[in-house]
Amino acid sequence: MRVLVVLPTYNEILNVEPMLRALRETVPAADILVVDDSSPDGTAEAAESLGAELGSIFVLRRPGKSGLGGAYRAGFAWGLERDYSHLVEIDCDFSHDPAALPTLLSAAEVHDVVIGSRYVPGGSIPSWPFSRRLLSRGGNQYASMMLRLRVADSTAGYRVYSNPALVKMDYETVQADGYGFQIEMTYRARRARLSIREVPISFSDRVHGVSKMSTDIVSEALWLVTKLAFRPRR
Repeated sequence: MRVLVVLPTYNEILNVEPMLRALRETVPAADILVVDDSSPDGTAEAAESLGAELGSIFVLRRPGKSGLGGAYRAGFAWGLERDYSHLVEIDCDFSHDPAALPTLLSAAEVHDVVIGSRYVPGGSIPSWPFSRRLLSRGGNQYASMMLRLRVADSTAGYRVYSNPALVKMDYETVQADGYGFQIEMTYRARRARLSIREVPISFSDRVHGVSKMSTDIVSEALWLVTKLAFRPRR
């Protein structure tokens, strides 16, 4: 298994070094690609400096802030060009625990898509209030019902894709960002009849920095689900 961890960043100067060190300790054989959207706080420079120390850390600089989906598409393209067998999605803010990655990678040995899920038995969101948990769970149930996903956490951003799975999903044509990007990727995986496995994780809110989530991203996700649900099936 030749693994590339794709790590999108924008103004993550407080998180990028501890995250890279944690990943290197947890999955020492994996390569890491930091996809930075021209962070003005020096995130890319910090990642490059740490790459010189730890090795196998690469930085892909994008010209400006243009969304999570675009960052992952760029990272996937970089990885597929270099023939990595598996590509990982993970947030830089420690909402996704790097210590869970070996478990996800183990599942990826026999499944095309592995999702770190908050909503399967064993998954949890200890820091969220009930109202936020209800909104997220409800949105996921709506997406799963409307799109026949049979996935409890289609908005989850902690994932492992196999190289062939990304090719079959035609990931390059996915336009959505944020929650919408994860939902559409799940939808395409199901339509391509790929094997999807959900692995329970504990999800935490970021400690440092500012959340990139917005009402526009949530609205985009809800509109996307409705649009995909009523798209003529081929």
